[in-house]
Amino acid sequence: MERVLGGGLLPLALTSVGVLLLYRILLRLRQGASVQDAVVVITGASSGLGKECARVFHAAGARLILCGRDAGRLQQVVQELPASSADSQKKTYTPNTVIFDMADTDAVDRAAEEILRCYGQVDVLINNAGISYRGNILQTHISVQRDVMETNYFGTIALTQALLPFMVRRRSGHIVVISSIQGKIAIPYRSAYAASKHATQAYFDCLRAEIERYQIPVTVISPGYIRTNLSLNAVTGDGSKYGVLDKTTATGRDPAEVAQAVLKAVRHRSKDVVLAGASPTLAVYLRTLWPALFFRLMSSRARKQQKDKEE
Repeated sequence: MERVLGGGLLPLALTSVGVLLLYRILLRLRQGASVQDAVVVITGASSGLGKECARVFHAAGARLILCGRDAGRLQQVVQELPASSADSQKKTYTPNTVIFDMADTDAVDRAAEEILRCYGQVDVLINNAGISYRGNILQTHISVQRDVMETNYFGTIALTQALLPFMVRRRSGHIVVISSIQGKIAIPYRSAYAASKHATQAYFDCLRAEIERYQIPVTVISPGYIRTNLSLNAVTGDGSKYGVLDKTTATGRDPAEVAQAVLKAVRHRSKDVVLAGASPTLAVYLRTLWPALFFRLMSSRARKQQKDKEE
C-alpha cells in the first residue's frame, strides 16, 4: 500500500490539492478584495443608484452607514434589505442612517462626526448624492449654478475632507465618487451639472495623486444615463423641478447593474471607470483627439434640441 501511495496516488493527490488551491487563489484575484465587515458609507442612499448600492454592499456583508436628507425614505431602504444573506457564510448587519443635506457644509461636518461614532472608522466612502440640471444658460439664474455646485461638488469634497484625516491616520480606506460621463465631456443644456462633475473629476484626480503614499485608493466612476429619477428631480434655470423623465434616462442602464460595477471597482481598487455606451465613450476620446469635430457635433446637437423645443 505504501508503495502504491508513494508511486502514484500520493503525487496525484498532492497535484490535485495544488490545482484546487491555485484555482481558489485565481478566483479570489478575479473577484478582488472582500468587503465583508467593511464599514461602507453611501450618500444619496434613499433612492436610485445609492439605494441599489446599499442592496449590493449589504448582500456582500458590509457594515453600512446610509446617508440622505429624508429619514423616512432611508428607513424604508433599511427595512427592504434582507435580514440575512443568501450566502450562509456571509454575516449581514443592520445599517445605520445619518440624516443631512449635502448642500449644507456645516451639516456635513456634523454628519462626519456622527458617521465616525457608528463604528469609529470608515473603510469605504461612496460619494453618490447629487442633483441634475436642465436649462438654457441664458435663462439660468446664477443661484441655480451655485446650488448645483454646492451639492455635487462642495458637499462631496466637504464630506471627503472631513473623513480623510481618519483614513490617513489608519493608513487604510477607500474613497469612491460617482461622477458622470458629463464630468469628461460637456453637452448642451447641462451646464451646471457638467461643470460640477468636471470639477469633481479634477478634484479627485488630484486627491488620488496626493494620498497614494498612504495606500488609500481613489475611484472615480463615470456612468452614462441610468434608469433613475434623476431627470425628474433635476432643477431648471429658475430653480423649479424639471419633472420630466427623459427618453435617454428611461432607456438608461439598470441601476442594479451599475451598483454591481461599483462593487467590482471597490474590490479591484480601480482608479477611473467609465460606464457608458460606445457613443459617449467615443466622444470622450474625440474631445481630446479631434476637438474641432467634437465642438461641431455639440453645436449641431444644441441646434437640434432648440428646434425640437420650439416645435
